Amino acid sequence: QWIGRAVGRSHARLVADIRAGRRGDLKSGLHRLTDRSLGKLRASAAEQGVDPDEYAASLRCLLLSADPECRTRVFFGVGPGGLFRLREGEWQDIEPQVTEVRGEPVLGFGSPPPETPEGDRLTMDLGIPTPPSPYEPAPEPPREPFRFRTSVARPGDTLLMCSAGFADPLRGEPELGEYLADRWSRPEPPGLAAFLADSQVRVKGYADDRTAAAVWEA
Repeated sequence: QWIGRAVGRSHARLVADIRAGRRGDLKSGLHRLTDRSLGKLRASAAEQGVDPDEYAASLRCLLLSADPECRTRVFFGVGPGGLFRLREGEWQDIEPQVTEVRGEPVLGFGSPPPETPEGDRLTMDLGIPTPPSPYEPAPEPPREPFRFRTSVARPGDTLLMCSAGFADPLRGEPELGEYLADRWSRPEPPGLAAFLADSQVRVKGYADDRTAAAVWEA
């Protein structure tokens, strides 16, 4: 509800950015909206005396303009799951990859300077924990990284956004991908009952919740 209201309040700017292809503005703006919404969730956990890390949610959103001439699709969110595109009978895994910083800290990036601006050498870190400054918030545990991707649709594409319970078997079991590719590449999209039945096809070894939203491009 929070993210829905936030997108609704910002819909005019979002539509303009999507039409103009302002990817950087979209990414930064949607990142802020996501952080605010998940921040409210963490705050409500604290009010209830619950550990915020145990009171969290995955969030996966897909924005489509109502303008049929605008073919840009915008995905954003936090947490595991899948984003797939079925094009010409073949599945493409277009889930945005999260980059990580690897290796030892280097000067100016993750490590302190060797001396202060006044020229005093900094002392060695002896590994003794220090209490947080009253002027700075205490460090928080790392959070799930923000995910963002824009995609240009072609006629005949099927775009699938789903939870990890659907993404994992689709990635791990080629037969499921082949079955759904055959079912969902037909000239007309399936009805609701057929879509639900297809989404719940049993795959041995996978029993997690399946949540999915799919878009058939005219």
